Amino acid sequence: MRRLSAGVAAVALLALTATACGSSGSGSSGKSSDGTTAVKVGVIPIVDVAPIYLGEKQGFYEKRGLDLTLESGQGGAAIVPGVVSGQFQFGFSNTTSLLVAQSQNVPVRAVANGVASTGKEGADVGGVVVKGDSPIKSAKDLAGKKVAVNTLKNIGDTSVRESVRKDGGDPEKVRFVELAFDQMPAALQAGQVDAAWVVEPSLAVVKGQGGRVVASNFVDVSPDLTIALYFTSDKLAQQDPELVKKFAEATRESLAYANDHPDEVREILSTYTKIPQKTLDAMTLPGWPEEPNRASIERLGELGRKDGLFEKAPDLDKLLP
Repeated sequence: MRRLSAGVAAVALLALTATACGSSGSGSSGKSSDGTTAVKVGVIPIVDVAPIYLGEKQGFYEKRGLDLTLESGQGGAAIVPGVVSGQFQFGFSNTTSLLVAQSQNVPVRAVANGVASTGKEGADVGGVVVKGDSPIKSAKDLAGKKVAVNTLKNIGDTSVRESVRKDGGDPEKVRFVELAFDQMPAALQAGQVDAAWVVEPSLAVVKGQGGRVVASNFVDVSPDLTIALYFTSDKLAQQDPELVKKFAEATRESLAYANDHPDEVREILSTYTKIPQKTLDAMTLPGWPEEPNRASIERLGELGRKDGLFEKAPDLDKLLP
């Protein structure tokens, strides 16, 4: 079994340390004089979280007595321990990171769906891209090549390996390198990597530079892949189930609204990201179903075990709502 990546191990260690310290603020949320409950949510400034911004604007949380504060984090490595320690009442994280956390007994549980693949080959919210003149024609050609992913030993390389495997290539021969999404288009153009797994808006940028999609890795894992989820701590779920219920209900309403109002999604993105309008207009939006797809999460778990991400299999009954 491969060793767990330093980043994955750090998430678990930080979260468990926070739990052991017994922070007095852990899982707490305060009611104001008007009866509303202050709720902090750790999010990432990407397309995927547009529904929660829309939901706040439309008053879906306010009508349930929730005074929402959205705080941006760099990723799950910061948000998971933040939720466990009580810095945030809720957080947003990709599914594989939560599976890893659960397998290491980090006390978190999902409460609402986050974002999903479109299920459309070649027209998804993410994909493996190459330069227009690259000799790489399909996923099997990635064997022996240098491929950029944003985080090693996570949903990116696990799903890319599945694309290579399905196309008849050797997934073990892919050479993954870690690179931030926003740096991938330039690295690809400069020939620093042979291919890159990108998500929107970087996907639209690469396409604008003449790049090609050679694999829709999310679709290859599962056509209805649940990419990310909103989650909370076990402590808050036990202490204030009514708060968790209200947040989940408002989030589901927000997801449905985003699905039905794509123009408003693109508009709200300009309020919390710096994506140029031209890129906003060209982007493929993800799917925002109201409920997570358990079968697709089970598939991610199977692939994670193949890749050595888990010391023990995650318990989906404890993780999923």
